[in-house]
Amino acid sequence: MRACVIGATGVVGSALTAQLLGHPAVSGVAAVTRRPLDVTHPKLNNTVIDFDAMETVAQVFDGDALFLCLGTTRKLAGSIPAQRRVDLDYPLQAATLARNNSVDHCLLVSSPGAKADSLSPYLKMKGELEDRLQSLNFPRLSLFAPSLILGQRPDTRHAEQLGARLLPTLCRLPGLQRYRPISGDIIATAMINRALHPPASPVERITLDHIFAAAREMT
Repeated sequence: MRACVIGATGVVGSALTAQLLGHPAVSGVAAVTRRPLDVTHPKLNNTVIDFDAMETVAQVFDGDALFLCLGTTRKLAGSIPAQRRVDLDYPLQAATLARNNSVDHCLLVSSPGAKADSLSPYLKMKGELEDRLQSLNFPRLSLFAPSLILGQRPDTRHAEQLGARLLPTLCRLPGLQRYRPISGDIIATAMINRALHPPASPVERITLDHIFAAAREMT
């Protein structure tokens, strides 16, 4: 499998890139980033680009599977419109270029509750992205909806840090299991499993329990 990763510097994307590079079934990894990765590998092709000029390197968005792991927060982006550009516009453009290059499988890190008509700006942009990816008619589209993602981040997110400490205990209570946090490594493993063993249906939404299950199948 030849993989293309967007968002390879994030929590999920960095774990995904490392796992792909170490997997014997993966022949090459194209990581498209805004800053150089601090890793070198014979399988890795790291293309550093201006995401606002993505079309100038359209040929990079190629391979058997496109992994969309790009995302930010409103605080880091500075505004909702700026966050939409990172969480919606850039992934959609990457997917469009990949589909034009005949990439067959698109795998997206989305969110539970993603809906285009949501009152939450974040869930709205994620829902819009899911809908627009479906309109690109990938032969296979896998939408992952994890809960709070645990992992090392260069930025400090106090709410996530608090959640990471409290949720493992709270989620032992009845009815809260579906909100338990998950590591970027586990999500990455599940995504690779789906890429190597694609579903029969053209579109699948993979919720938290199924992400854990898909990751266990790889171990």
